[in-house]
Amino acid sequence: MKRKFLLLVCVWCLLPLMAQTKWINPLEQGENMVHGRWWNSELKDCYHRLTPRAEGTVRDVVWTLSKQSAGLSICFHTNAPSVKVRYKVSRGLSMFHMPSTGVSGLDLFAKDADGQLRWCASRFNLSFKDTINYEFKDITYFTGEGRGYDFELFLPLYNEVTWLEVGVPEECELRFLPASLEPPIVVYGTSVAQGACASRPGMAWTNIVHRETDYPVINLGFSGNGLLEEEVFNLMAEIDAKLYILDCLPNLATERTELIYDRMLRGVALLREKSDVPILLIEHCYSNGSASQQAIDWYMNSNLEQRRAYHTLLEQGVKNLYYLPYDEMGFTIDFMVEGCHPNDLGMRQYADALNRKIHEIFPEAGMGDKTFWPRTQQRDWYDWRTRHELMLQRNRDEQPDIVLLGNSITHFWTDVVRKDAKQAKAYAKSWNKLFKGYVVHNQGFGWDRIENGLWRIAHGELDGFEAKKVFLLLGTNNIGVNSDEEIVKGMMMLIDAVQRHQPKAKIYQVGIMPRRGAEERVAAINARVAERLKGTDVTYVDMSAGFLDNDGRLIESLFVGDGLHPNEQGYAVEAKNLEPYVKE
Repeated sequence: MKRKFLLLVCVWCLLPLMAQTKWINPLEQGENMVHGRWWNSELKDCYHRLTPRAEGTVRDVVWTLSKQSAGLSICFHTNAPSVKVRYKVSRGLSMFHMPSTGVSGLDLFAKDADGQLRWCASRFNLSFKDTINYEFKDITYFTGEGRGYDFELFLPLYNEVTWLEVGVPEECELRFLPASLEPPIVVYGTSVAQGACASRPGMAWTNIVHRETDYPVINLGFSGNGLLEEEVFNLMAEIDAKLYILDCLPNLATERTELIYDRMLRGVALLREKSDVPILLIEHCYSNGSASQQAIDWYMNSNLEQRRAYHTLLEQGVKNLYYLPYDEMGFTIDFMVEGCHPNDLGMRQYADALNRKIHEIFPEAGMGDKTFWPRTQQRDWYDWRTRHELMLQRNRDEQPDIVLLGNSITHFWTDVVRKDAKQAKAYAKSWNKLFKGYVVHNQGFGWDRIENGLWRIAHGELDGFEAKKVFLLLGTNNIGVNSDEEIVKGMMMLIDAVQRHQPKAKIYQVGIMPRRGAEERVAAINARVAERLKGTDVTYVDMSAGFLDNDGRLIESLFVGDGLHPNEQGYAVEAKNLEPYVKE
């Protein structure tokens, strides 16, 4: 009796502790909560990779492999000091050449307020059986306590997740983020594309590419079964892709080599019937080639067949076709597990080679530049990434004549942010008068710097339409962070980015608006920008007129009190400065 009483006391004492964690199932938060796949509306109750329509169409083994969650992820925002995940899988936890942490484990990454990627180490149940438990503890929010981070949780590479919940302390925020509307990179490949033999999910080369380019990536790697099959190509053709990557040669070596030529021609033709987006063919670059002539013959013969197909496609006039030969991968004897699959070093090498090629295909401004590498941010109070998705949807729903790409000064002109409806209506008077008769999209984001504008352009905010005019109004938030020359350089990068994505649009580089305490510096930066644009097709717009007194000081009555953001009268002055260029 005494033992039962003590047990009840222990349970009673533990109940408050157990109640401190709130658990949420991502699949119950909406149909678009799984990232890294296309058919979310058809797959809302599972973590599979192919639409249910594929069952009975693709071979049974491909269908079974498609239930494994390679490349899938869950994204959420929280300010919690610890994140817990509990889940179940359907098959063996590990393989003889790949650990449980890669086959069945998780991987968590965070984006801080300045867009810097951070990896979160884990603590998990070492038995790794039945219900698997991960805990990511002692998370520090370096860019603002309480603001939180955007997190991405990568799912197992070689197992089917049957159930999953994310838990945080009861008092903390936990908000799941839907998958992007941005067109994805689609990878069709073998076990290596699926993730063998990465030690953890984030180290699969497809996930590295996703993390470092920020492009959505759909992983259609099927272990031992990347066979360039027509049924898979038909499914791929349903996807509104940014890029197709074909990496199937390892499963088409030896006696299957003779299949490569015809299947490659047919597969590319099927994709081209639906889309003219780039297609990248990858050669077989790994095997026991260091000590086996037979292995060399196997992968080189498959490469020769793919090269033959590639040249035939070029002769047929297929455009936007790219090629990655094996010698550009740079594999060495340190990059393999058992002669077939890369270790983490090999995965990194693979991803680096693919990133170089992707940057060649999509040469976005700022890539490779440490100062203005395109990145996201979460410095303002609202959800920056959600606003980006709203911009993508707006562009799909309505084709703009004019786009204004700016920061909070532009954002606040029309959108209700920190202002009541009456204020917003008053602010919008000058906007509506200025742009009457035009479809205009306000792409202003609070706290945006030049690098954030470069990210937004690279990730679709100027794609899918042909604007007549684009006004660039970024730069003021880089003051205090960058030198004058760096800011001028960044503005030129923005212009290059717009020219790439909107080649027919007239571009207007708007000078940085005067701001309290920085009047001379802003004037000096603007003068350098105006000088750089002389003799070009880009028009410089002076924004100082009407905002400065005779001594060159800010007219404070035109601002809300911070010496930066205009009030109703200030926006009327801004509209007056822009009017000649809007109407021309």
